[in-house]
Amino acid sequence: MRQWLQSQSPDVLLLQELKGPEFPALVFKDLGYESVAVTQKAYNGVAVLSKHPIETVNTTLAGDEEDSHARFLEVMIEGIRMVNIYLPNGNPIGSDKFLYKLAWMDRLLPQMNRWRNETTPTLVGGDFNVIPEDIDCHKPSAWMGDALFQPEPRARYRALLAMGYTDAFRSLHPGEPGKFTFWDYFRQAFEHNRGIRIDHFLLCPRVATRLQSCYIDLEPRRKEKPSDHTPIVVELR
Repeated sequence: MRQWLQSQSPDVLLLQELKGPEFPALVFKDLGYESVAVTQKAYNGVAVLSKHPIETVNTTLAGDEEDSHARFLEVMIEGIRMVNIYLPNGNPIGSDKFLYKLAWMDRLLPQMNRWRNETTPTLVGGDFNVIPEDIDCHKPSAWMGDALFQPEPRARYRALLAMGYTDAFRSLHPGEPGKFTFWDYFRQAFEHNRGIRIDHFLLCPRVATRLQSCYIDLEPRRKEKPSDHTPIVVELR
């Protein structure tokens, strides 16, 4: 990550799945980044790094006071509301984990609708753990039994688009197959491009008008011992 930050120098970076109780803020401060993190021992965790001042707004998604998972971080940076989410995986289908995934999305929907109706520009990004359309996976039949591909979460994702949010990547790359952000470690999935697109940026109309580019950076996934995800990058005017 240090090498990628130094080479790409993004203004803001959203991180998910930290899997640890402590966040190495000083490491990133030495690289010129302020940071805010919501952590959890061994599971979940989200963080925001920024070259600009960060105002923390919320560290939990509204609607369930008993939900202790570190999956949500809402901040203000340079006049833009930036929300970092790590949406539940939900596997296996039919389990409490799948019901939790749907319930989490049902809490996210009204929150994003409220943001949509406010004047503050809003960007929501992160690991949504949703494959929006068939084109967003290498082989739909291989994912029929996975929570990421079920009609219920996919319908909820489309509901966000129906509210007026723009899927940054797909809006600039309509109909392009083979564009993924995650590949399993098994059976040379990355080498054969057997992946899925589950990391997304959703932009409210005020931000969507400033969208200049959105691309998937494959280079980190080519490194030795990489993450199974690779960065997706948004550039705003």
